[in-house]
Amino acid sequence: MNLQNYYYYFQSVLTPKFCDEVVKYGISKQEEIALVGSQKKENLLKKEIKDLKKVRDSNVAWLNDRWIYNEIQPYIHQANKSAGWNFDWDWSESCQFTKYKLNQFYDWHSDSWHIPYDDINNKNTYGKIRKLSVTCSLSDPKDYKGGELEFDFRNKENGKPAIKKCMEILPRGSIVVFPSHVWHRVKPVTKRIRYSLVIWNLGYPFK
Repeated sequence: MNLQNYYYYFQSVLTPKFCDEVVKYGISKQEEIALVGSQKKENLLKKEIKDLKKVRDSNVAWLNDRWIYNEIQPYIHQANKSAGWNFDWDWSESCQFTKYKLNQFYDWHSDSWHIPYDDINNKNTYGKIRKLSVTCSLSDPKDYKGGELEFDFRNKENGKPAIKKCMEILPRGSIVVFPSHVWHRVKPVTKRIRYSLVIWNLGYPFK
């Protein structure tokens, strides 16, 4: 899918108070190792964990509180329209509160899957795909180094990488929205800890 805009961002729109509340709340939740694809933490072998950390190394907790969605969802709708995507979507997955500690990162990946969700018992996700991804910067750039969000705009599987930084460092309270199939990465954090919030937004497959 060719796009005119590969991402759309709002700079420093979330208040410091909101960011503080999300960070405090996220830290209070049970922390777990971040996985990829359909992995289950209960089934991972030591070798699989070692291989996982070559691709993704971070810690996450899950939040699904309405006060968080109420703050962020209006920006998703606005970005979807302003960027010219106009994707049909109607459900946000649980928010992923992510902690990137020293040297932690997430290498090149896309958030979308090749098949829709197939859990017939979950009417909110069944038959849908990830269409729009959102990442919110919760940390003050003065409190960490590294952790840059980058996109790869290549349109061929074996094409030459077309890497673009989404600003050198995202100011605290910034929101970035992008189509879930766009390849992106978070570079290693080189000092202290970076906190972020990620939300995937679903709709029925493109026609």
